[in-house]
Amino acid sequence: MNSFDDDPFQNLEPLHNVVPLREDTPVPPLKAYASEFMEQAQTSLAPLTPTAFVWRDPLTIPPRPWVYGRHMIRKQVSVTVAPGGVGKSSLTLVEALCIASGRDILGEWVSPEGSRVWVYNLEDPRDELDRRVIGAMMHHGIKSDEVDGKLFLDTGRERTLCTAFEVRGEVTIVRPEMEALEMALKMRQIDVLIVDPFVSSHRVSENSSGAIDLVAKEWASLADRCNCAIELVHHTRKTGGQNATTEDGRGSTALMGAARSGRVLNKMNDDDRKKSGVQDDLSTYFSIDRDKANLAPVGARRWIRMASMDLGQGDHVGVAERWQSPDAFDGLTVRNLIEVQNEVHRRTESDNPPRFSDQSGGDWIGALVAEICGLDADADKPRIKTILKSWMASGSLVKGEFEDHQRKKRPVILVGEWAFE
Repeated sequence: MNSFDDDPFQNLEPLHNVVPLREDTPVPPLKAYASEFMEQAQTSLAPLTPTAFVWRDPLTIPPRPWVYGRHMIRKQVSVTVAPGGVGKSSLTLVEALCIASGRDILGEWVSPEGSRVWVYNLEDPRDELDRRVIGAMMHHGIKSDEVDGKLFLDTGRERTLCTAFEVRGEVTIVRPEMEALEMALKMRQIDVLIVDPFVSSHRVSENSSGAIDLVAKEWASLADRCNCAIELVHHTRKTGGQNATTEDGRGSTALMGAARSGRVLNKMNDDDRKKSGVQDDLSTYFSIDRDKANLAPVGARRWIRMASMDLGQGDHVGVAERWQSPDAFDGLTVRNLIEVQNEVHRRTESDNPPRFSDQSGGDWIGALVAEICGLDADADKPRIKTILKSWMASGSLVKGEFEDHQRKKRPVILVGEWAFE
């Protein structure tokens, strides 16, 4: 259980150490608030009165205020779940650069005017964060004036963040911390706050649904009051080598319950490699799946590659970049299909049509495609299968039967509708 054994406020300092306030702005110490926010639960509530629904023209309803793709949205909390070592922190830094610069580097929509984004990394020292951000800017060609005044970066090494604590099973929201966050967000007019990782922003049991629900809803309330999007980065539990989903986030699922969008990162596995044709180190590729989406359709899988950037002073840093699987038909033309059809026809006339099964060795139709198209029948097998599937779907090639010399019927490939240039 994550909790303070002693004074929960002993390691906290006012947030104005992170975002400077006016000199005349009073910032009372956290202990002065202790008795005050403990009594807030007893505050009387206003009477409830049902509000009648009134029809309105849908054209008068403003569109949802997305700030990054269909994942981050104002007044809501979104969550990214990932196992360790995938590249989630590098991804969020590049996404912050996208948001600040107004560039859709990773293929997700951002406002072209740029928005103000604050990354609060609670694990890494500032030098390491600077290396990653500057490396990403160099790699993607982002100039400093594109993000000046719009990108804010802080670290938990310089100023810890604690939004809630738990003592003997009792959970308390640290109101002064939430108020300080609210003051900082409003003062800088922050559009997006990224907290990485979520577990370091509180001191409550991860496995307590009630505690995590309380903390998550405080973040949502903060997003609402500050009219900003809040992105929480979360670790997964151990999945035994299987691909994770957002439901595999460490501890209680209450965090995902409070989020309006959730996505999961997974390293590329052998099956993905075979489908995509990747030949280099699999550990440098990972997927993004948005599998929890309350306000938009679940998005298509996206792929990210971690490129290595030389900073010029001896250090290299990983930089997230968009990666797309090569198109199966890259470099191919209708002439390739016609040549395949001609050879299939010739072999059929010779009572030796190419076999349908990929277990037929050199007689497999894929071996013929590889020979004519300059591919490798083994290494490019997934690509060849995709090509054949497309040609068969169009009717250019069709599946048939052929009786061999042993009078056994074999599935083969025949010419269907002839192609022409």
